[in-house]
Amino acid sequence: MTEVLNLTITTETGRLDKVLAGAFPTHTRSQLQQWLKADLVTVNRAPAKAKYKVQPDDQIQIQVPAPVPLDLKPQNIPLDIVYEDDDVIVVNKPQGMVVHPAPGHSDGTLVNALLAHGPLSSINGVIRPGIVHRIDKDTSGLLMVAKNDLAHQSLAAQLKAKTTIREYIALVHGVIEEEKGTIDAPLGRSKNDRKKQAVLEGGRHAVTHFQVLERFTNYTLVKCILETGRTHQIRVHMKYIGHPVAGDPLYGPKKTLKGAGQFLHAKKLGFKQPTTGELLIFEAPLPAIFQKTLVALSPLNGEPKK
Repeated sequence: MTEVLNLTITTETGRLDKVLAGAFPTHTRSQLQQWLKADLVTVNRAPAKAKYKVQPDDQIQIQVPAPVPLDLKPQNIPLDIVYEDDDVIVVNKPQGMVVHPAPGHSDGTLVNALLAHGPLSSINGVIRPGIVHRIDKDTSGLLMVAKNDLAHQSLAAQLKAKTTIREYIALVHGVIEEEKGTIDAPLGRSKNDRKKQAVLEGGRHAVTHFQVLERFTNYTLVKCILETGRTHQIRVHMKYIGHPVAGDPLYGPKKTLKGAGQFLHAKKLGFKQPTTGELLIFEAPLPAIFQKTLVALSPLNGEPKK
């Protein structure tokens, strides 16, 4: 059954897509953009485009399409499940696993494994069921997955409100002199390489906080706390300040540490349980190859390891 969303504008102005994102935080920006392109959004009963400038007294209506039945193939792939209840699953994703199907990765993904494990929310359609946020293929660590639509809406709203806890551990090139810092630089798709993200004027707001944990000869171990969650955010931001993530094949130097991809691990994840409101916090240890690499590095100035 098609759901109808109605909105009457009072004092808001600005682009329609931005107004919708603020008015309906439980729906993702990508969903809203798809509905705009499909003419499912009308203003004063006429289809409107994303760039339409909203005016007071405008009557906005969205015809939300019924969820498309999932047709991905469940695959019996082992999962490292850290926590599970009726609403959410917290998974410790290994390096090398793609989160959801994409060109070149039609199966063997985390979604394929999750579908074999049990039901997932349908909000993101046939390709990304249950997926509220992502981490890159060669980034390891914690990921929260929604098992039903209400849980998905709750977790998405928490991400938008910046109330979730997301802490990463990264090994970066060079020695960072500051003990901590904040990188506030907008991100967008690179104009020179469509596979890359870059710091761009007019890009999407992106903020990363970092804190030095340990310094080595030529490398620094840092904790990164995400305030926003843009594609490749930590990788691009650390490169932007001159300290690319070690092992990063896309943003790092050619001469780097050998591993299974970038030395970046989603170590800590926290959110409120969608039904009970209880704050849940989880941590996952560094992968073995990450730990082995740290042991082999020389502490800065011969200082003993922490």
